[in-house]
Amino acid sequence: MKPSQSNKSSRKTDTRRIGVVAFPGSQILDIAGPLAVFAEANQFCQNNFDAKQAAYQIELISTESDRLVDCYCGVNITAQTDFRSVRGAFDTLLIAGGYGGLHVEKIAGFLPWLRKTSNAARRIGSVCGGAFALAAAGLLDGRRATTHWHFCRQMAERFPAVRFDPDPIYIRDGNVYTSAGVTAGIDLSLALVEEDWGAELALLVARALVVFLRRPGSQSQFSASLSLQASDRAPMRDLQVWMLDNLREPLTVERLAAQVGMSPRNFARVFAEQIGVTPARFVSQVRVEAARRRLEESSQPVELIAEECGFGSAESMRSAFQRLMHVSPQEYRKRFHLADQGEQNDEPTPQSPRLLQRGDGRDHHRRLRRPAGKSGKGKNRREQTAS
Repeated sequence: MKPSQSNKSSRKTDTRRIGVVAFPGSQILDIAGPLAVFAEANQFCQNNFDAKQAAYQIELISTESDRLVDCYCGVNITAQTDFRSVRGAFDTLLIAGGYGGLHVEKIAGFLPWLRKTSNAARRIGSVCGGAFALAAAGLLDGRRATTHWHFCRQMAERFPAVRFDPDPIYIRDGNVYTSAGVTAGIDLSLALVEEDWGAELALLVARALVVFLRRPGSQSQFSASLSLQASDRAPMRDLQVWMLDNLREPLTVERLAAQVGMSPRNFARVFAEQIGVTPARFVSQVRVEAARRRLEESSQPVELIAEECGFGSAESMRSAFQRLMHVSPQEYRKRFHLADQGEQNDEPTPQSPRLLQRGDGRDHHRRLRRPAGKSGKGKNRREQTAS
């Protein structure tokens, strides 16, 4: 995929300064995901968009004075700086999540710094539990926001001035962006790249990172299939397979209850307790998930997909998509149909230079080298041990 000439000429090429703040006990993917997106964007901008300078200046900021970020998976990362040493303004400030950020008020001086730095930034955001920091600083008051589904109830109780929505994978409210957990940080970062540089670059980055699809922010954090698999009752888990094989059938409470050998009333009660939604809403979610796959992977008419997935009509499917995805089936296909994203294009996809290196492991030491122009001075003892 080559960038269009008109898009190339209209893009602003000033380097945008990106700060990613990380706490002890961070989820490493909340950090590594966004950093990888912006780093790949830099490579593609310079190699495929003829940018004269890097698209992003990326800085990892620790809340600890020794600059270490002790991720709860056991890996230690050394940041470029700690927040006390930061100078100047950021274009974008992102707060990474994890358990370490749940009590940011205990970090001396951090919340005042966050308020001041955020006020000077063009946009701010959080990944996963990083929303705790934004909320504690008062930056989410009166705004709609999200976080990892596991933390939503706790956050809603602690910060009643924030309108938390546990469903979307990311939300934009003005210049404030919040995302769900872990891999949703990649989706949010891709959206920021698309906002800055356009869909072409965001797609190239997504493909380089082997992200199957760039998910819209309105997409739910929850998979209906995974919800049913999590049930502790085998009949409920088996019900999923039966439902997928019988989407065209009228999946009423009575029909579902008979399938698992329960009375309709008891089934509806147990189902809501185990899965967290009513049977009717769950059936709608399963049908939408099945329709999404067909819209992404096939060129079948919308009317046929609606029939095969049990909606009865294209209008009923459109209503379900608007209700659950906040987008029409046609718009969803326009954005995410694989054939439109280059998978059937004979033209080779531009690749990041890192992806062109040998895959036999012999270049591993070369990939881990410090960038040119960076000295090794100032390493602390733990950095040297990790090296």
